[in-house]
Amino acid sequence: MENQTILYAIPVSGVLALIYAFFKASWISKQPEGTEKMSKIAGHIADGALAFLKREYKVLVIFVISVAILLGFANSGREGTSPIIALSFVVGAFCSALAGFFGMKVATKANVRTTNAARTGLGQALNIAFSGGLVMGLSVVGLGILGLSSLFIIYSQMFPALTQVSEVINLISGFSLGASSIALFARVGGGIYTKAADVGADLAGKVYEGIPEDDPRNPATIADNVGDNVGDVAGMGADLFESYVGAIIGTMVLGAAFVPVFNTMGVNPVIGVTLPLIIAAVGILVSIVGSFFVKVKEGGNPQTGLNMGEFGASIIMAVLSYFIIDYFLPASWTVDGFTYTSLNIFFAVIIGLVAGVLIGMITEYYCSTDNKPVIEIARQSITGAATTIISGLGIGMMSTGLPVLVLSAAIVASHYYAGLYGIAIAALGMLSVTGIQLAVDAYGPISDNAGGIAEMAGLPPEVRERTDKLDAVGNTTAAIGKGFAIGSAALTALALFAAYRQQAHVTSLDISEPIIMAGLLIGAMLPFVFSAMAMGAVGRAASDMINEVGRQFREIPGLREGTAEAEFAHCVDISTKAAIREMILPGLMGVLVPVVVGFISKDMLGGLLAGVTSSGVLMAIFQSNAGGAWDNAKKRIEGKIEFNGVVYGKGSDAHKAAVVGDTVGDPLKDTSGPSLNILMKLIAVVALVIAPLL
Repeated sequence: MENQTILYAIPVSGVLALIYAFFKASWISKQPEGTEKMSKIAGHIADGALAFLKREYKVLVIFVISVAILLGFANSGREGTSPIIALSFVVGAFCSALAGFFGMKVATKANVRTTNAARTGLGQALNIAFSGGLVMGLSVVGLGILGLSSLFIIYSQMFPALTQVSEVINLISGFSLGASSIALFARVGGGIYTKAADVGADLAGKVYEGIPEDDPRNPATIADNVGDNVGDVAGMGADLFESYVGAIIGTMVLGAAFVPVFNTMGVNPVIGVTLPLIIAAVGILVSIVGSFFVKVKEGGNPQTGLNMGEFGASIIMAVLSYFIIDYFLPASWTVDGFTYTSLNIFFAVIIGLVAGVLIGMITEYYCSTDNKPVIEIARQSITGAATTIISGLGIGMMSTGLPVLVLSAAIVASHYYAGLYGIAIAALGMLSVTGIQLAVDAYGPISDNAGGIAEMAGLPPEVRERTDKLDAVGNTTAAIGKGFAIGSAALTALALFAAYRQQAHVTSLDISEPIIMAGLLIGAMLPFVFSAMAMGAVGRAASDMINEVGRQFREIPGLREGTAEAEFAHCVDISTKAAIREMILPGLMGVLVPVVVGFISKDMLGGLLAGVTSSGVLMAIFQSNAGGAWDNAKKRIEGKIEFNGVVYGKGSDAHKAAVVGDTVGDPLKDTSGPSLNILMKLIAVVALVIAPLL
């Protein structure tokens, strides 16, 4: 391949991200932990989180080795394929797991230091919590771009002919498969862990025992705090790592179609392939710059500081994208009768960025404590748990409308401007500043942990007030992050779907054909069965947790009075065992179903991809928003709500009904809902990887 000089600068951005992440992690470690009791509680959380990751990764090592062997064997001796794809798979899995480990390790250090900083003020507490999230964000994008670009450089040297570009990209698709596999297990396993602990702690503590949230007498509180890290930090990081890598690879596959035309025009023939890497590399630098805008003064609103960083980075990225695309791409070119222009490619990037912001804003509307949907659920809680559940389900279903319209408009508009390549690069535009977007999202669970530590350590009320202020913003950023993750997953899955059609030579899909309709229906069914598996797993584990909490209150003298310490390790062990045991079957389903369907018919697999994407997007939005609305309805009542002259707050019947709603919503918004993002992308990536074999 020719003119690859620009490629060698791309891994540098990944290295810079990792260096800055290391600098931030070192700075966090130097901040004081606070009192001995605070340090001890934080130690329990860190030990539990690392113990879970170690046990999870032991299982995943066996899975990765097994799949790598199968991949290598299946791609041996076939024209256009190579067993080297197994190496890409292993590297992708390793980078994804490593990013999760780095992020979670620092998050468990940042939580107690955020609590300690909140003892004196809000500004430094925000700085530490956000810095902890930034380590997660930069680890994801740094390892993602470093791994992808390095493999592309190596494989380009091994296969230098321009006609071998598609083969090089096919080998790299193994990297995305590795990332997707780890992501699904991390999201499902982490989600089961965190919600088994959360549901168990909430029901056993607030409903059955009548003690406050994060009360140190509750044996499940440490497991709950551990869950925030393994589910909402490591799990979300793995989710967006997969979206980030998938969007880049999907765009690279479609950009390979430009190679012959660019070669005749005297343009860098593989620039359509390398452009997504360049945009992602610049996005890393923009995310680092954006992080300097995140500040808050004492008495200020942390949301304003976080918005400054996130939206500021998006605006800078939009401007830079114009100059990048204008510099590297020709003014216009034609492929298969479709005329592309550099300006239209830029429009597609902007469409992706705008769609991501709009979906986040819509999600915030449905989940924010200050808006009508959440207030309506809170009021319905006055008449009991049944009406709480009914109203939450209705709002969750209604919340699918606007995001789907935004996604549909983004798909149609980006395709109008730049064909299938436009859809793929719109997904990349949405994910271009993933570094800071994930930092803002991971900030939430760190703040949540900080509040829990403040409560358990018995710190003064003003400390908990500051951490609650950070946590309230964290709930909003988490809801926005989930909406963003769903939107990016939908566009990424569609980009990978288009890439599969190109690699498998599937020209069109006629749903009147029985084989394609069958695939469509099977695909639409998968999110429901997958969600049922995840929900059932949480229910079983939570039941075990509740029984264990009840046992400890009965059998440990002085626990209820606060004179004895709970056996936290037993609850951590229950969540860990349940998560490891229950994550296997859903994970295998995501890998095996597309393989089986693909070898029946590649057209049937195309139908399956369409079905799982359509159903998965709707189910993911519904579950995430219903759960988020229930959660904040409970918080709204805890902040006191007046209806017909009566004030309802903590301990009221309305609050107990809202706790039930929140408990039902927990596995929806933090286990099955977010995991569907990965299911959609994993099935699409598996299809892309096996496409040359079909």
